[in-house]
Amino acid sequence: MPLLALAIAAFGIGTSEFVIMGLLPDMARDLGVSIPATGMLVSGYALGVTIGAPIVAILTANLPRKKALLSLMALFIGGNLFCALAPNYSTLMLARIVTAFCHGAFFGIGSVVAAGLVAPHKRAQAIALMFTGLTLANVLGVPLGTALGQVAGWRATFWAVTVIGLLAALALAVWLPQRIEMQKSSLIREFSVLRKPQVLMVLGMSVLTSASLFSVFTYITPILEDVAGMTPHHVTLVLLLFGLGLTVGSTLGGKLADWRLMRSLLTLLACIAVVLTIFAFTCRQPVAAMATIFVWGVLAFAIIPPIQMLIVNRASDAPNLASTLNQGAFNLGNATGAWLGGTAISAGFALTTLPWVGVAMSLLALGLTLWSATSERRLKRPTARCA
Repeated sequence: MPLLALAIAAFGIGTSEFVIMGLLPDMARDLGVSIPATGMLVSGYALGVTIGAPIVAILTANLPRKKALLSLMALFIGGNLFCALAPNYSTLMLARIVTAFCHGAFFGIGSVVAAGLVAPHKRAQAIALMFTGLTLANVLGVPLGTALGQVAGWRATFWAVTVIGLLAALALAVWLPQRIEMQKSSLIREFSVLRKPQVLMVLGMSVLTSASLFSVFTYITPILEDVAGMTPHHVTLVLLLFGLGLTVGSTLGGKLADWRLMRSLLTLLACIAVVLTIFAFTCRQPVAAMATIFVWGVLAFAIIPPIQMLIVNRASDAPNLASTLNQGAFNLGNATGAWLGGTAISAGFALTTLPWVGVAMSLLALGLTLWSATSERRLKRPTARCA
């Protein structure tokens, strides 16, 4: 039940983060701004996570884990209420940033809590189970939120997310153990983990893999409507299909991470580059686009549990901080990807060029991961000889 409570909270946070993709054209019209400007609401949220992650990590460093998670959910509820009431674009941007402050710390602390609730050989699968809430947000939350926003206006979606936040807070209060084991340590010692090159490499992988996803996914609605010729109703169904792929991928990623961590990362990144290359051609045909998007969804979230497990392993002296900062890195990638896609559109490039931006980012991530794996093997080699 504790893992289920974490998954419900992840569902609410994921819905709030991703639902804007399905509402992009409607929000742009209502707020009187361009689609690239509306896409910056994704970047604003992501930067809020990136900036907020270390700040909130400091504030919650020595709080009991249950109290910290409940406090973060209270911030999430207030932020989404602020979004629902925002009168204009600027206020909405501020509300998105406020909401984002809870994101990195919640997933960072939640990942460590989830891993500590199970046997060591099932830690990555426990993290994946928590992140299943994030994937279900794309299966149910985003399509239903998109449909609700199209019928009742985008503000209704944020009211619904606020209610989800309240339910998640209740689940955490009831099902999380009162006492959760945690490491007490000084902030100086925890932040010293950032001096480790192998930790910084994982953060770089997170930025690049996320940029690969969001350079395309931020603008998936206009791609499907304007390039593939789909109706808004069909776009909602495609988002549901993508979410199903994410759910499959999250479960797959947890099993792969517990099996062969680095090999899984390298294979998944190579496959993402291939699938986005295919999508550059299939995005013009509705049926082919749908099939490609499903496979892309599987790969896009299969990679998250291995990366999250890798950062916990490489920063074992400061797992809460490193895991939280990794969420900030993911969202820096979100912001970078949304910005790169918006910049390409604003510069006059066609929507069909966006998959190539994603390919470039995934290849950079693949190169960094290969470098990291090679460096790690070199570091372990002298130990093996001594043994």
